[in-house]
Amino acid sequence: MCGIVGYIGKEQAAPLLLEGLSRLEYRGYDSAGVAVYSQREGRLNVHKAKGRLKILSGLLGGGDAVEGTVGVGHTRWATHGAPSDENSHPQVSRSGKIAVVHNGIIENYGELKAFLQSQGVPFASETDTEVVAHLVEYFQQDGADILTAVGRCLHRIEGAYALGIISADAPDQLIAVRKDSPLILGYGEGCSFLASDVTAILQYTRRVSYMDDGELAVLTRDGIQCYNHLMQPVEKEICAVDWEIGAAEKGGYEHFMFKEIMEQPEALRRAVFPRIRDGEVFLEDFSLPEDYIRSLRNIHIVACGSSYHVGMVGKYNLEKMLRIPVEVSLGSEFRYMDPIVDGKTLVVVISQSGETLDTMAALREARRRGAKILSIVNVVGSSIARESDQVLYTWAGPEIAVATTKAYTTQLAVLNLLGLYLAKVLGSMAAEDRREVLKDFLSLPEKLERVLENKDGIQYFASQYFNRDSVFYIGRNIDYALGLEGSLKLKEISYVHSEAYASGELKHGTISLIEPGALVIALGTCLRLFDKAMSNIVEVKSRGGDVLALTTESRADEMAKTASGVIAIPDAHPMLLPLLGAAPLQLYAYYVALMRGCDIDKPRNLAKSVTVE
Repeated sequence: MCGIVGYIGKEQAAPLLLEGLSRLEYRGYDSAGVAVYSQREGRLNVHKAKGRLKILSGLLGGGDAVEGTVGVGHTRWATHGAPSDENSHPQVSRSGKIAVVHNGIIENYGELKAFLQSQGVPFASETDTEVVAHLVEYFQQDGADILTAVGRCLHRIEGAYALGIISADAPDQLIAVRKDSPLILGYGEGCSFLASDVTAILQYTRRVSYMDDGELAVLTRDGIQCYNHLMQPVEKEICAVDWEIGAAEKGGYEHFMFKEIMEQPEALRRAVFPRIRDGEVFLEDFSLPEDYIRSLRNIHIVACGSSYHVGMVGKYNLEKMLRIPVEVSLGSEFRYMDPIVDGKTLVVVISQSGETLDTMAALREARRRGAKILSIVNVVGSSIARESDQVLYTWAGPEIAVATTKAYTTQLAVLNLLGLYLAKVLGSMAAEDRREVLKDFLSLPEKLERVLENKDGIQYFASQYFNRDSVFYIGRNIDYALGLEGSLKLKEISYVHSEAYASGELKHGTISLIEPGALVIALGTCLRLFDKAMSNIVEVKSRGGDVLALTTESRADEMAKTASGVIAIPDAHPMLLPLLGAAPLQLYAYYVALMRGCDIDKPRNLAKSVTVE
């Protein structure tokens, strides 16, 4: 959630900060602000505005109205205090000499705020971030420099945070701090950058390093020095970002979400093709010993949101392939449920960003209990990747829209490949059965392209049903898991109330919600249960509901005899059908949101990466 950009160099900072923040709009926010040190005036100039970044940019003439070559910028998503100019970041100290931008939550801010107020410090906002600005200034009362004061402050605050701090008394440096919230350092010629996401600074530098937990960095025009929690110097590895900035731009599409839906065939090729060699799964740099794999008693998948739905699909597939128990838990619930994991448990952590805070907390709890951690993530060098025993990258490329599409399908593909690899080691699946799945795997991108070619047909169905205020997704087995994701896509970008149910549960109460005109999206791709899916459709139709069905091409005609409309996907191996079925559900949600006039790439109240618990 939220976006941070910092710059110190020779160029005017404000235009660079605003441009960088514009690259982070996809993360979700409700206000924006910048703080820039003016050498001419000898002070910090802070400008903030509630609403979209264009409001702030308009006030500042695109940044040209603000003089100074060092500054920080922020897009805020409200946690403490409603969206307002006062609650926007940067937050400043009483004297106005210290400005702070912050992602995360200061958990003990109430206690610290009460202490500072007892010392006569007034507060201008409802935010937890303002506490940091005042506390740093408090620790400078004895003449301490800014670095010493920040270090003292860090010993007092608790929670998760990424901080960018600038001081008018130390205008030749910018301070960055990281704990459980991502921060990236950028290395330029005669300049340095700070960002919460590499997309913000990629047009200025491709040389970056990733801050680790507990680290503090001092950025100057001449370079960057990092320190650990004991304030000992740390040498950081500098990485080169190898993807093009154009990959994070719309490329002629109206929305990032639509672009990323259409990119899924190529994303699947990147995720799958290099990992299939000579009819077997090849996982690069895979280091989990085969003896350990054979000793596994269970697998525990931990994830949030769409990644959790990947895990739900994966449970059905992995248990069928491996014949060992697979449990799926929400990252936000895992460490509060006293999970049964130990040294014979493989915990599979799934996260698009690799920075999801509640998933990170679950990972650490699982490690504390002795489990091995295998993560499936998209972002190289992310926190979850660095803290895992084994990492499988999805190679989906940058995903900008808040609602995930290609990250979901590539996560699902990689999880299936992992299952096939483990099945070979365990001997739980015949070689010819594995080869059959892998043969179909190689044809998936082409089949997915055929699905996407039918976008006009899906748009037609959306035009028929976009005005329904409540939608139900039903399915059995793997179709139920797919329905969870389809339902989430619809509600998060179109704001339509939507629920997914296991079809067999209709008769246990849910069918009371079906009335004339109710829309039910029935999934019938689990062909061994196709007849039961048809029976559920009949139940809905007999109560006056409209049914839009999703099934395979081989069953489309039969489904059309009962359903009001049918979307067909190519036939494939049963375990791979959710990879094809996700795309039409994504397109349906997209077109419904488009017709309802919603802000598709930046849906209300949502953030791309959730870095608070």
